[in-house]
Amino acid sequence: MAIFIQNSLTKKKEEFIPAAVKEVKMYTCGVTVYDDCHVGHARSLFIFDCFKKYLEYRGFNVKFVRNITDVDDKIINRAREEGVSFEETRDKYIKNYYRDLKDLEIEKADFEPMATENVFYMVDHIRQLIAKGSAYEVDGDVYFSVRTFADYGRLSGQGLDEMLTAVRIEKDAKKRDPLDFALWKKSKEGEPSWKSPWGMGRPGWHIECSTMSMRYLRTQTLDIHAGGRDLIFPHHENEIAQAEALTGHPFA
Repeated sequence: MAIFIQNSLTKKKEEFIPAAVKEVKMYTCGVTVYDDCHVGHARSLFIFDCFKKYLEYRGFNVKFVRNITDVDDKIINRAREEGVSFEETRDKYIKNYYRDLKDLEIEKADFEPMATENVFYMVDHIRQLIAKGSAYEVDGDVYFSVRTFADYGRLSGQGLDEMLTAVRIEKDAKKRDPLDFALWKKSKEGEPSWKSPWGMGRPGWHIECSTMSMRYLRTQTLDIHAGGRDLIFPHHENEIAQAEALTGHPFA
């Protein structure tokens, strides 16, 4: 009996046919550890755990990756509010996250990579996007050039002009276009930072998932990319742009 899944990209219910027979490569966006999980996180974690188990019940070998975003503006700001180090805030909420998974009887994914463990690979991804003309550096910050990616907006069903009415334009914007988004952020004093060709800094939120999903699933095209509906724009839209601009292949 065939399996049908609602595809958020095509807006249609479609028969699920993975790239390899009886093998599924699945990624879902995990939590950003700046606070305790809420019921919305629990629902997402539970649903995709059920999803994985059902596919296994149907005879598929599922390779499941669920990341942890452990470097982000929200984590840095929460650490400042609590008067503790970035590491202390991150570690506290990671511990609480795994406590909640245990209480909910939700299994760990096959891989649960943390963003901070994969910065080297993100830097390489960004470097290649710059070389391809899809991104540019300005004074230590790197941005993705949205208008170089013709399919931008396909997932969320928005046109560029429509997006412009909702985009937040920073007062000191270095971006060539208001729609361009950060791939790499120049570090400020007291923030966590890593070495890069553009100076000390840290990755943007969106590049983390594009890089980690392809790295841990060892593919340029995922069978299933999952996550909360609230992440469709801009997060998932930006993931597609970053991945496909690099590989030239469909992201999922």
